[in-house]
Amino acid sequence: MDSEKGKLFLIPTTLGDNEPLEVLPLSVKKIIGELDFFIVENEKTARRFIKQITPRKSQSSLTIFKLDKYADQLEVRTYLDVCLQGVSVGLLSEAGVPAIADPGAEIVKLAHEKGIKVIPLVGPSSIVLAMMASGLNGQNFAFNGYLPISTSERKAAIKYLERLSKEKNQSQIFIETPYRNEKMLADLKSTLTPTAKLCIACDITLQTEYIRTLEIKDWKKEYPNLHKRPTIFIIHKG
Repeated sequence: MDSEKGKLFLIPTTLGDNEPLEVLPLSVKKIIGELDFFIVENEKTARRFIKQITPRKSQSSLTIFKLDKYADQLEVRTYLDVCLQGVSVGLLSEAGVPAIADPGAEIVKLAHEKGIKVIPLVGPSSIVLAMMASGLNGQNFAFNGYLPISTSERKAAIKYLERLSKEKNQSQIFIETPYRNEKMLADLKSTLTPTAKLCIACDITLQTEYIRTLEIKDWKKEYPNLHKRPTIFIIHKG
């Protein structure tokens, strides 16, 4: 690997509206202070975060490459060209850590193709934090992203994940679009067997954080308000 190339820093952000240095190490502040090139999903929120964590940094000095669903894929492949000229770049997640349930994975893949060193920085991952706090099998777990939107397909996926959990003794993690959380919970209650365990972890690291693991028969008596709150679901069938 060419030592004269710039590096790609994977820069975590907060999971919600809290003070960055409550959940991020000082190394994140240091690296942001040293960089002028960033790849981000949303320029407005990225600039606000950068200003919040390094208030003295000149916003006019920043070069922002956008990585959203409208980004031209041929243009995206040029985002790391500055690294080939010895300039390092920061990849910022919209929330949490880059490249995990995040489009930044595409940039990390590109960095490896170009022989650019990738440096992940420590920060909050809602998936890992939820697993840590669940009391379920932290030795064997799988992240499944989003389940299908169609009710029948989603219920079939839930049954499949429960069966997989039992066969492999493997905790199954997934997420949902926040405004559909309560529909997801209703489907989990009606589809999973009474003794299956379900962990619900929402607003992780925030003042409103809620993390609880119960069997489905007990969840049927509980009605947490999950509407529009970022939530991780974990099921385990022993």
